[in-house]
Amino acid sequence: MEFHVNDPILFVLAGVIILAVLAQSVYFLVKAWRRAAAIGMDMGKLRRIAGTAAVFTIAPAVAIVISVITLAKDLGVPLPWLRLSVVGSMSYETIAATNAESAMGLTFGQVTSLTAQQYVTIVCVMTVSIMVGIWLVPLIGKKLQNGLISLENRDKKWSDIFSNAMFIGMISAFLGYVFCDFSTVFSGDTSGLIPPLVMLVSALMMAVSGLAVKKLKWRWISDYALPISLIAGMASAIPITALLG
Repeated sequence: MEFHVNDPILFVLAGVIILAVLAQSVYFLVKAWRRAAAIGMDMGKLRRIAGTAAVFTIAPAVAIVISVITLAKDLGVPLPWLRLSVVGSMSYETIAATNAESAMGLTFGQVTSLTAQQYVTIVCVMTVSIMVGIWLVPLIGKKLQNGLISLENRDKKWSDIFSNAMFIGMISAFLGYVFCDFSTVFSGDTSGLIPPLVMLVSALMMAVSGLAVKKLKWRWISDYALPISLIAGMASAIPITALLG
């Protein structure tokens, strides 16, 4: 039997898992709603909150759909659909898939077909590594949180510095991936400029969104800043790649 990344059985397996996650969400939503009614919360206010939350889920959903489309060319629809619907992100999934394909001599975005063995390898790289966070939270999450609270109580300034340093460290890991081919520019290969320029376009769109919120008081745009920046970056990659190749 020939393997295909969009085989119906893969859609079934992914769909079952996603339905289980959706069932949990609905269950806890119903429980929360009943509890709110039991303690006498204003039902009109609850309905407005639920409606607002439903509308603003559209913005993250746009980014997720774009991410699925990006990964689907190489990996088919089921795997990206599953990863980005449960516990995944565009940045992590793309890097994991690219590294796995590179190790097998493949180029991300130029893969026409995968064997079952290659597909399973990519799946393992994309899933097993990120599950470490799920395992670590119950083991060290409480101790880490108590340590941060203790540090904040002793010295608020150093607590903020420590938290910001951890965040910057995480961002730096992705920046390294963006600039890893930049040195090729010095040998005449301008393709190394493509990722930094795409990142620059996305950053500028994020800055413009921030200015629109601050100067024009368009507070609604803050919920759409991420997909706007993501779409702008992806769209800019086409002319930038055509120009620098």
